Amino acid sequence: MQLFNTMTRSKEAFAPHNPGKVAMYVCGITAYDLCHIGHARSSVVFDVLVRHLRKKGLDVTFVRNFTDVDDKIIKKANAEGVTSDVIAERYIEAFYEDMDKLGILRADAEPRATQYIDEMARLAQRLIGNGHAYRTASGDVYFRVRSFPGYGKLSGRDIEDMRSGARVAPGEEKEDPLDFALWKASKPGEPVWDSPFGPGRPGWHLECSAMSEKLLGMPIDIHGGGQDLIFPHHENEIAQSEAAIGGEFCRYWVHNGFVRINTEKMSKSLGNFVTIRDIYKRYLPEVLRFFLVSSHYRSPLDYSDQALDEAEKGLRRIYAAMAQMDQALTRAKWSETKLPPDVAQELAKLEEGFAAAMDDDLNTAQALGHVFGAVRLAGRLMEDKTLAKSRETADILRRIQADLADWGDELGVFGSASEVFLEALKASRATRLGIDAARVEALVAERQDARKNKDFARSDAIRDELAGLGVTVMDTPAGPRWDVA
Repeated sequence: MQLFNTMTRSKEAFAPHNPGKVAMYVCGITAYDLCHIGHARSSVVFDVLVRHLRKKGLDVTFVRNFTDVDDKIIKKANAEGVTSDVIAERYIEAFYEDMDKLGILRADAEPRATQYIDEMARLAQRLIGNGHAYRTASGDVYFRVRSFPGYGKLSGRDIEDMRSGARVAPGEEKEDPLDFALWKASKPGEPVWDSPFGPGRPGWHLECSAMSEKLLGMPIDIHGGGQDLIFPHHENEIAQSEAAIGGEFCRYWVHNGFVRINTEKMSKSLGNFVTIRDIYKRYLPEVLRFFLVSSHYRSPLDYSDQALDEAEKGLRRIYAAMAQMDQALTRAKWSETKLPPDVAQELAKLEEGFAAAMDDDLNTAQALGHVFGAVRLAGRLMEDKTLAKSRETADILRRIQADLADWGDELGVFGSASEVFLEALKASRATRLGIDAARVEALVAERQDARKNKDFARSDAIRDELAGLGVTVMDTPAGPRWDVA
């Protein structure tokens, strides 16, 4: 398997530090607001990565943290007249609600920053002890950026360029404008913990270094997050961790791309901020997940209603094929008609292609191409009046069913019963398009009665009325079925 390593800016063969075992840390949310589609993308990307590594037989220990003490959390708590832990708890619970619907597996460890204050303080002490950090008169602790020669190696930034124009703000006691806070002295209205440097709270960057070292050991194999974390957060993590341990902190840095809304970068200031719950009001959670895995994780992702509509159509096509295969396999009698030998070869190539795509830097977009290839193959076999009855066709269809279950487990999709999902999707589309499902059901029933009574003029008129509502009706041996066009 190959992964793109942000540190080397290239794909590299993935080989964990301890053969067969993977230590993986991903930066989680700062718990001060509802999760948005950017959080959804990052969560899905690393969920799929964990699933794929485990599918390959690797023993993965996955740690994803919660930042539950931060300037934004404190600001919201003060505005509401509550404590920071009340705000953090509220949005951590909201995170779980949103991500559970999205099919995100729980991490093996989900530490909160406030649970590791002592570890953070000890890490800061080590850095002071070896000259990489210093205390100020007011009780702050800063990391000496210039004491770490490799600073900037992840982001590709030059320290002299960063230094140019940088200034120490009034009231700060930094030795250098580039130095960053490891510990912040207590201020009125903020949560506070005791430490060797006096009362205060940790800086943001320190928490991930302390928790990953405590829970995973050094070096960790994979450190993940969004591209926005490369600088300064991950750059600072590297500096403080490697300065403390005197060795490598992480072997592979994996970052997912940005989300854009209608081709613009998502931003609250631009008013194009979309929460996961906004999306759930209009689309099924699995549609959102399918949309997210339809693009390569490092590429920018353009979110729009049109893009979600296309994802919904693709997912419906796969589930419809699953339902058709279920129905086809209920046949009681099979012929001994032989399939052309290239049919099995075609499926084998699709299976190999899916595995190769996932091994090639988690190329889920390419992998889905092989999923649709298998769906097309199943469709050709079921539509051929001769081959549809072949016992060998039944064997191929069962194999495709097994593939879809296996591939879906890896991608986190296709896990619902096909008929149940298609009904839920129909209801979701009808609600979004303002279609009254009860009225449609009544019209379909009336049309069926008209057909029984051979009142074909009325039957056709109802069909036209339904078409005007955006509804199609299919007459099947089991009775009429309707769907949103």
